[in-house]
This record gives sequence, C-alpha cells and structure tokens, in this order.
Amino acid sequence: MSGIQKILFISTQLPYPPISGGVIKSWRLVEFLSQKYQLRLATFLKNDEEQDVQTFLSLVKLDDYYFEQLDIPRTGMNLIKSNLLFQPLNLYRNRSPKFSQQIQSWAQQVDAIFVDHYEMFQYVPKNFKGKVILHQHNCEYLIWDRFAQLEKSFVKKLALKNQAFWIKNYESKICQRADTILAAPNDKEELVKIGANASKFYETYHLGDEEMLSLPPLNWGNAENAVLFIGTLTWEANIDAVLYFIRDIWPKILAQQPETMFFVVGKNPDVRIIQAANASRNVVLTGFVQNLDDYYTKCKVFISPLRFGSGIKVKVMNALYRGIPTVSTTIGAEGLKVVNANSMMVTDEAQQFADDTLQLLENKELWEKISFHSRQLAEELYTWKSVFDKVIQAIEN
Repeated sequence: MSGIQKILFISTQLPYPPISGGVIKSWRLVEFLSQKYQLRLATFLKNDEEQDVQTFLSLVKLDDYYFEQLDIPRTGMNLIKSNLLFQPLNLYRNRSPKFSQQIQSWAQQVDAIFVDHYEMFQYVPKNFKGKVILHQHNCEYLIWDRFAQLEKSFVKKLALKNQAFWIKNYESKICQRADTILAAPNDKEELVKIGANASKFYETYHLGDEEMLSLPPLNWGNAENAVLFIGTLTWEANIDAVLYFIRDIWPKILAQQPETMFFVVGKNPDVRIIQAANASRNVVLTGFVQNLDDYYTKCKVFISPLRFGSGIKVKVMNALYRGIPTVSTTIGAEGLKVVNANSMMVTDEAQQFADDTLQLLENKELWEKISFHSRQLAEELYTWKSVFDKVIQAIEN
C-alpha cells in the first residue's frame, strides 16, 4: 500500500448536479474519495454553478475546498490568444494565476493530486513530490481531429486541426509526467500511440444510472413506434449526431414506417436542431425531462448516431442499463464490449442504420433478445464498484 491519506482533487467545474456524462463521473469520484481519504477539492465555477455549491457541500465530507468563478468564453479572440501562448484553447479557458497560487499552497500538504480533466494538469507544481493521478475523461485530441474530418469549411477545418495538434502534444506530455492514468480502454489505446506508457493505465468507464438495472424489464407491447435520443443538445458532437440522423437516416425510416415518432430529449437545443426538427416530420423536441423512464418505456429504440467523440458515452450506458434496444455508430459504441445484433446494433452506414432501426421497430423477437442481453452485459461488466476498485488501485499501487 502507498500510505496515501491526503488527496487534492482539481477539476474544471463543480461536480454537481450530476446531469451529464463528465459531471456524473466527477461527482461519483468526489463522493467516493471523500469517504476513503482526507480530500481537498479545488474547482472552477462556470456559468451559474455558484447556486449549487451549498447543496454540493452538504452531500460530501471535505477537509477543505476552494471555488473560483471563471467564465472565459470560446471566442475567436481567445482562440488567437491561446495560439499566441502555444497552447490549446481549453487550457487558456481554464487558466487562472489565483487558482495556481491556491494549488501551490496546498500541494505541499497532500500526498497525491488527482487531476480531473486534462486541462487542469497545468496546475500540478513542477516540484510536487507526491503522486499524480491523471483522469482522462476522453482522449481529447481525437475528438477535435474527428470533428475536423467532418468539417467542410477550410478555415474551420484548419482551426480544428490546429487545436487537435496542440492538444495531442499536451496530452502526450502530461501522460509522461503523470504517475498513473485512468482512462477508458479505447482512449488508452489512442494515448499509447502518442507516447503514453501503457503500464501506467488503469481501466475506467463513464457510467450512468446503474440503479435502472433494478427496474422491471421493458415491455415490447407497451412501447410505441418511436425512436429516442437523449443528450446535451449544446455539445457539438450531439448536435452533429441529431442533424445527421434527421437528414440522412430519418427519411428512410419514415418511408417504411410513416407514423414513427422521433423524440429528442434535452434542454436548450441548438438552433440548428430546432430548425431541422421544424423542417422534418414527426420530430419532437421535449426539452428537459425530469423522469427519463417515461421515454425509455414509451419508445422502442434508442439511437446514438455519433460521428465524432471519444471515451465511453453515458447515454449509451444508460440505454444498456434500462434495456432499451440501441442502434449506434461505432464511435457511439466504442470502448464497450457489445456484440452487434446481440447486445446492440452497430453500423456506420446511413441505410443500414435505418434498416436496423426498422428491424427493432418491427421484430419483437430481435427486440426482446437485444433488450435482455444489453442489461446482462451492463450488469456483468459496467458497475460503479468495478470503477472504484480501479480508482483505488491507481491511487494505492
């Protein structure tokens, strides 16, 4: 055992409320670590997160904490400033001399620093003698690189490629500096390609609400001919996924099943999604939904038509937990040990995506098989206990 007792956890934002993938993971980690160690927490507060601070503090036991309001927008001017500093835009957007001073003063009082998100590695003091644990939520450069491949504007493609280049260099550097790294299997593979030491890695996953496993199985007869997407509708990868589905796949489904509905769940949808929904048939933007199970039970098929991104997708994990048969791209399903046509339908072709969705809308036997095996897979391999066991190993070994 390492003898680690005091940990400093640093993150880009308040890990509460746990309503999106990255925040859910950070929240569960803070909650777990605060029960096992003397934990100090330092995070930025973005947007209106200050209103959630007191609720958050009432739910965890911290030795000390530091919160700092920081809102540096993603603008062209800030992109230029970050380029002049030879660093990724997101590093610049999470840059604060005051925050750095606080970390410096605390660093000598802890045994380990837990870096949550690659942007926060800039605060690890160069002379820190304790253990540095890096939590890679994603292989970040890969997201930008994949985004660039889809972009048609030459100027935007160049800017995205430039960001991917800077992030790739930075991720390679911090992976070499970290003592241990927590990452999903697919992210580990990509990070090793750019110079990370494979022996430093401990497998981790972004999971969702595993309590859904305790809910009764879904019933084919109770569900409507409806397709479901759930996600943060201001995140570019989700915006692209919804637009791609409405433009290239949805018309093919409607041609065969014209009464089918498509429900898009998430608050504050991007204007491009609103325009696409208004221009299409049978697309409903629900806004924020308090009880998602209303839609898991209402719809026959969940979709994850993501064309760029990285890491494990919480929306897909929740679909597995609930047992709603899912059609996904390979990027939507990456990192998961799913079997095509057994625990999920996986394809990158628009026509096949439509065909797979139609099969699940029409074929009760296939629907029930995938519903059963998806829950079975989630229960066997993707629980928070398995994640926390790896976290302890990363800290203590």
